[in-house]
Amino acid sequence: MSSAEVVLGFLEEAEPWRLRASQFPSKVGGRPAWLSRTGLPSGSALQCEVCQLPMGFLLQVYAPISGQDRSFHRTLFLFCCRTPECYSRNDNRCVKVFRSQLPRKNDFYPYEPPPDEPQGDPEDDHSVLPVSGVKLCWVCGCPGSKACSRCHAITYCGKQHQTVHWKHSHKRECCSPEASIVTPSPLLFPEMELVTEPEEEEQEDAEAEEEEGCLQKSVAAPLADTLAEADLEEMAMHETEDNKVFQRFKKRIASEPHQVIRYSRGGCALWVSSHHIPSDQDIPPCTCGTKRTFEFQVMPQLLNSLCVDSTGASVDWGTLAVYTCSDSCHRDDQYCQEFIWKQDFSSDQHMQTKTHK
Repeated sequence: MSSAEVVLGFLEEAEPWRLRASQFPSKVGGRPAWLSRTGLPSGSALQCEVCQLPMGFLLQVYAPISGQDRSFHRTLFLFCCRTPECYSRNDNRCVKVFRSQLPRKNDFYPYEPPPDEPQGDPEDDHSVLPVSGVKLCWVCGCPGSKACSRCHAITYCGKQHQTVHWKHSHKRECCSPEASIVTPSPLLFPEMELVTEPEEEEQEDAEAEEEEGCLQKSVAAPLADTLAEADLEEMAMHETEDNKVFQRFKKRIASEPHQVIRYSRGGCALWVSSHHIPSDQDIPPCTCGTKRTFEFQVMPQLLNSLCVDSTGASVDWGTLAVYTCSDSCHRDDQYCQEFIWKQDFSSDQHMQTKTHK
């Protein structure tokens, strides 16, 4: 994919079988359809760094890299905290992203592409991973071997989710032969498929947008560096720049207002504000030492489908920009944590987006 090409993601209803791991789905909500069945993130890796509670699965994007055998299958998994109070302004600690990849020949999936029709057992295959024997939490779908002490049939990632399930339904369903499927998990986001299509736009607008969007350092320069010259004038100029960035954001998405993902590996994010744009120094290199580059962003429109609106504090963002290892390195079948940047709307912009949702 060239840096100029942008692929948009939209939500669509889908048959449950299409969202299984064996179909290599891109999707929002439900339980994660894990790619590799070894090396899954667990425990503290999936805890919010603000409140230390388990994070919830937000979405996954299937993004193989053409011509790179180790990334023949490749999926990025996003998790976010469900505690509204953790979403303080421009704080990245309440969101995390992990990368998993496999060669075409692997221990978990057939060499040939999966058939585009239901196969085998119609039951959901996200609750147990048979190849590795990893048990998954009934509440969130993440690794969890802590079993209910009464029925021993349901497992959890920890005490917190065991308590949630017990209060929600398991107290009355425990020891029932259908205990795991009687009621849905209360902490899962609504499950939808992510379908994609290329963004269509005039070439002039695309080139201008990329040139301006990549000038991150100049836009992100600390305001304090220039206040000494003319405080009031500089503040006014910065407000004008912020409005300019926001208007460009609105104009760019106007033709496809329901987009929830913008994918452009090696391209640039579409920012909602001139505030809190990362510089190169803000984006840490991969643990292998390679530079991380932009891959995709999550749009604020997704929030409309998550059922998270609440008075006061709420799960919220302007955009979530995901940066990944430019080499997509391989590390012994482990899920690799990548970098995510949360940018929020200014208060005025937030009111405008709420008005037009």
